[in-house]
Amino acid sequence: MKNISLFIFFLFSTITFSQNLQSPDKQLELTVGVNKIGRPYYSLNYKTKPVLQTSFLGVILKNANTLAAEFEILKTSFSTVNESWKPVLGEQKEIQNQYNQLIVELFQKSTKRKMNIVFKLFNEGLAFRYEFPAQPEMNYFVITDEVTQFALTSNHKAFWIPGDYDSQEYVYNETKLSQVDVSKLDMNNGIGMKGPMANSRIQSPVMMKSTDGLYINIFEAAVVNYPIMHLDLDTTTFLMQSHLVPNAIGDKAYLQAPANSPWRTIMVSDDARKILASKMTLNLNEPSKIEDTSWIKPMKYVGIWWEMHVGKATWDYAGSQNAQMAQDAELKPTGKHGATTENTKRYIDFAAKHGFDGVLVEGWNIGWEDWFGNWKENVFDFVTAYPDFNVEEVQKYAESKGVKMIMHHETSGSVANYERRLDRAFSFMKKHNYNAVKSGYVGKIIPRGEWHDGQTMVNHFNWVVERAAEYKIMVNSHESSRPTGVHRTYPNYIAAEAARGNEFNAWSNGNPPMHETILPFTRFLGGPMDYTPGIFEIKMNHYDATKKEQVHTTLAKQLALYVTIYSPLQMAADLPENYERYPDAFQFIKDVEVDWDETKIMEAEPGDYLTIARKTKGKESWFLGAITDENARNTEITLDFLTPGKKYKATIYQDGKDAHWEKNPKAYSIKTVEVTAKTKLKLNLAAGGGTAISFIPLN
Repeated sequence: MKNISLFIFFLFSTITFSQNLQSPDKQLELTVGVNKIGRPYYSLNYKTKPVLQTSFLGVILKNANTLAAEFEILKTSFSTVNESWKPVLGEQKEIQNQYNQLIVELFQKSTKRKMNIVFKLFNEGLAFRYEFPAQPEMNYFVITDEVTQFALTSNHKAFWIPGDYDSQEYVYNETKLSQVDVSKLDMNNGIGMKGPMANSRIQSPVMMKSTDGLYINIFEAAVVNYPIMHLDLDTTTFLMQSHLVPNAIGDKAYLQAPANSPWRTIMVSDDARKILASKMTLNLNEPSKIEDTSWIKPMKYVGIWWEMHVGKATWDYAGSQNAQMAQDAELKPTGKHGATTENTKRYIDFAAKHGFDGVLVEGWNIGWEDWFGNWKENVFDFVTAYPDFNVEEVQKYAESKGVKMIMHHETSGSVANYERRLDRAFSFMKKHNYNAVKSGYVGKIIPRGEWHDGQTMVNHFNWVVERAAEYKIMVNSHESSRPTGVHRTYPNYIAAEAARGNEFNAWSNGNPPMHETILPFTRFLGGPMDYTPGIFEIKMNHYDATKKEQVHTTLAKQLALYVTIYSPLQMAADLPENYERYPDAFQFIKDVEVDWDETKIMEAEPGDYLTIARKTKGKESWFLGAITDENARNTEITLDFLTPGKKYKATIYQDGKDAHWEKNPKAYSIKTVEVTAKTKLKLNLAAGGGTAISFIPLN
């Protein structure tokens, strides 16, 4: 369904101009203007409360040219859109796209340049972008900065991570805006690949809560042929300004008109649940460019991965021997290599027995002896296996068991090498019946001087997905720039990491209990995440008595994450033998779906708690996940999302009475009750805990 109305006004003026625009529900009001010196600006109110004060707009071009002042208004256009569309995979079967739009066409008389600013006002927030029409004066141009401001009204509470050009793998900080200070953070709690950072530069998305109860989120959507936007914060005035990630020589974006920037977004509500329910980011992206999407399928998988993180096995075959080729007669195994043919068969058997779709194998290909931190260009060729991994034998065995193999491509940051070899790598995958790839970008980027979040790398990540679509391959990127809804345009971009995932719990200070309650308000707004939940053996001293690391959740919370973390690609990340010790709890991971017809955000508060219920695509079954931070929590949930008149068997996986994420994380209990849409369930979540429930119809 689509309903569009259009109103056009022509203005030729150099005097002050302002125009108001309301959201469809009239709760948000935007004011757009051009002041006496021709500077474009905007402000935003929600239910008469100020969200953003006067904030200036514009871009700066190379050679001291600016598109931020001395503008005249040529024309303004209003339109209304109300339509719906169906995602290939997603949290709901149909998405509503409704907004009011204002286009302001600007002309800079001194340079004869034109620039449009397009504003879309949704019920849940504002989006705007710069558009550069075709014109002789801007056939080719270089952006060196944006003058995009977000003038916040007060000292909000914020959930933020530092503005690192190379990584998003940080624990979130919960502070007042005035307390943002990157210099006080521990920068060694990770893998050590850190880009340059300023003391008050943070990454978007940033989630905030005002003192008067407004939830505000600043982010971006549809980042294509453009660098990622970080935010420079004035900790005294609370003004945020866009900071684009540069390339090796300091330029930000190379463009050729007609062109446009990504959408800058401000979500706002007095109900945190509406931030999570918003599909604004997706709506701002282009529709799918893949005509036949029948090959794009959701997947649950297991794999040879966690055993390397806990030290049971290694990615490399020959340890420190610096192997050059798998054919080298001197190549000698260490005996701890995880990606062997026999071990892979064990995982395939486990997947087939328990109904999993796929098996991931990391460390199958040569190069892991000398891959990390050396800035070497040709470490991996993506087609040559180690001597103890027989690609053909594994392929035939997986096919005989009805299991798909998932390829792993670690680039070690050598993007130039990966692009040269990409077609051969994808052809190799198709030859051996792999339909999905997990790509990795650990390390400094080659070409040297580029950053993970710069325009060059954004183009690379998007291009790999586009090229993969031609081979009918699904992509799960790790260490990439964070997604911004581009999976609507290329739905084979099935998942990404681009945040601090579960793996950090194995070998660092880990992710605090509040971490998973913040991610839905930040990273997940851009797209599904391969977070790798499902760890049952919580404490790492199980593998080595000297280890103190652990997962900062209860076992029941690990189950709940399969519902609260949306991804059509979900891993049962723990070792098969650990699941076999807890078969009753493992049943939830086997049962839970990964593709949905409907999603209900039951409760939400960033940094504190989250409860979500989801309806299985094409079925009447529902699944619910409830999680909390370091504080125990009691709540009551009404099951009015269930179909009236139907009875359901509810299997409840909950924390044990004495459960605690640190003191007793594996204590859980399971009970089964009959429920209807009128039932109310009391949930008791331990500190760092959770509850997972399956609802299966009985009639």
